[in-house]
Amino acid sequence: MTHAPNTTVTVIPTLLYRDAPAAIDWLCATFGFAKHVVYPGENGTIAHAELTFGNGMIMLGSAREEGYGELVTTPAKLGGATTQAAYIVVADADALYARVRQAGAEIAMEINATNYGSREFSCRDPEGHVWNFGTYDPWAKPAE
Repeated sequence: MTHAPNTTVTVIPTLLYRDAPAAIDWLCATFGFAKHVVYPGENGTIAHAELTFGNGMIMLGSAREEGYGELVTTPAKLGGATTQAAYIVVADADALYARVRQAGAEIAMEINATNYGSREFSCRDPEGHVWNFGTYDPWAKPAE
């Protein structure tokens, strides 16, 4: 996998979870994220966490009704809908797909081969956030 060229801009998706500690454990065990930093909040909540995946990162925290929680919400509060989702480039989508199914994630789109050369699938984590994984790397040079 190639990486994005060196830039001064980095995009980091942010998510809120009702049970952020459980979400962190699940995201790490199932998808392969790694804890970069986790700042606990009050009463077993997460004030802020950063999880890495290769050279990418997400930030997450416990859902709350004030501050950032007034701007975004959880899929449960939207009746299961989401308004955005991340696409994560992986080397072996089939192996990850098997691990995700084994973990009991809801498969939203079965693994498939695309007409642009990717193997990819979509799933929901236990709180309903949509995740897309595939082998398509937009930074890679096209095959000649």
